[in-house]
Amino acid sequence: MKARQRRILFVALAVIAVGLAAALITVALRSNLNYFYTPTQIIAGEAPVGELMRIGGMVEKGSLNRKDGELAVQFTVTDTKAQTIVRYNGILPDLFKEGQGTVAKGRLQKDGIFLAEEVLAKHDEKYIPPEIADTMKAIQDAKQEKAQ
Repeated sequence: MKARQRRILFVALAVIAVGLAAALITVALRSNLNYFYTPTQIIAGEAPVGELMRIGGMVEKGSLNRKDGELAVQFTVTDTKAQTIVRYNGILPDLFKEGQGTVAKGRLQKDGIFLAEEVLAKHDEKYIPPEIADTMKAIQDAKQEKAQ
């Protein structure tokens, strides 16, 4: 094999290796993405069923449901326009309560119920997830425009 042929072979192998590495990196990054959806987006069908994602909003007052002696809990998350039922089996954070902001990570089922793997609560009295704050502000602005 001549030197020129060896160089061409080396360059071709390097291009294939870089392409393969880029493809593996892309697949790895895609599998680690957790998109955020609001209850309105879930009701509108924008959220994929069975995919890992996050849902956020306010825990609706009076919706927290749990059986004595069990870790299973069900509650409703709302963004003031729509509601989504969330089921979680585990210990809820200390700051979790009705009427407060929450973010849950999990998967949406075909029946529209969100099965959470992890539930996060607000950080302080004034914490609301930024996406929910933006949605709630837009709703309030729309209500004010209708009133005028």
